[in-house]
Amino acid sequence: MTERYSPGPTAGLPLVLLAGDGQDSTRWLKNLLEGAGYAVLQERSAHHALERARSTDPDVLLVDQVLPDMAGVELCRALRSDPRVSSSTPILLSLQDPATRAERLAALRAGAWECIAPPHDADEILLKIGAYVHAKLDADRARAEGLLDSATRLYNRQGLARRARELGAQAYRDHGALACVVLAFDADVPVVGAPQDTPTLARRVQALTSAARLSDAIGRLSSTEFAVIAPGTDAAGARRLAERLASSVSKSTAGEPPDGRSGLRVRCGYEAVSNVGYAPIEPVDLLVHAAAAVRTGRADSEAWLRRFEDGGSTPSEP
Repeated sequence: MTERYSPGPTAGLPLVLLAGDGQDSTRWLKNLLEGAGYAVLQERSAHHALERARSTDPDVLLVDQVLPDMAGVELCRALRSDPRVSSSTPILLSLQDPATRAERLAALRAGAWECIAPPHDADEILLKIGAYVHAKLDADRARAEGLLDSATRLYNRQGLARRARELGAQAYRDHGALACVVLAFDADVPVVGAPQDTPTLARRVQALTSAARLSDAIGRLSSTEFAVIAPGTDAAGARRLAERLASSVSKSTAGEPPDGRSGLRVRCGYEAVSNVGYAPIEPVDLLVHAAAAVRTGRADSEAWLRRFEDGGSTPSEP
């Protein structure tokens, strides 16, 4: 008897997002995967599956050929083109009948890695999905190691630049707003790794993440500068975000006044566009401009808060 593949305890509990109506065409897949140790989330419509994929970062996406609001192959295409869904996430299209060559080619062109079609071999399906999961996790790990700051686990400069491009691409399609806020601390943070640095740095990171939204991308530019890229945020929203972030960071340090304009001496620079589709600026330039605004921008309401001023000196790209 052939032994079925199991992801095993060292792999944790891989998450599968199944887009299907729950009838016989998908019920057997759900039972098969749960029996092999996978956690399975199921959405019955393409719309809800797309939203869930953006918010949960599943390890595998399984899409039924027929959905009530969209063809399965079209959902594959939408998932693959969405910057909020990792390009390393495997997508498999489940067909109800034996696949024709045209159907397989269409699925591959839409971004699917595989077609699951009769005659079904449960062991083969589990082995393939297991291999795809391991490949996805390896890709995510390699990506994270190159894009995250080791001390804070926030994005580093490279990671911020990449997220700016991804969020900018989405805003361009949606004709949405996009902003960047950079915070600079006048009081130097000790060298990363020193014992006295850990509590202060951890408190500031926690303060930033608690004040920002889940959709914001937060990163570290240097030992004294942090950046937040905020989708759906115009200039007025960027000012409010800067005030909220500065206040949260100031409150995080014991003995300092709960005011972003005093005590810790937090300075903020920002730049924003209300419609990326029409703005003559690259998304990464928002990050560059916000960093420049901390030092060279015009004062906005208070001297501690500055917006980028066209014509001012601009540092090299983060």
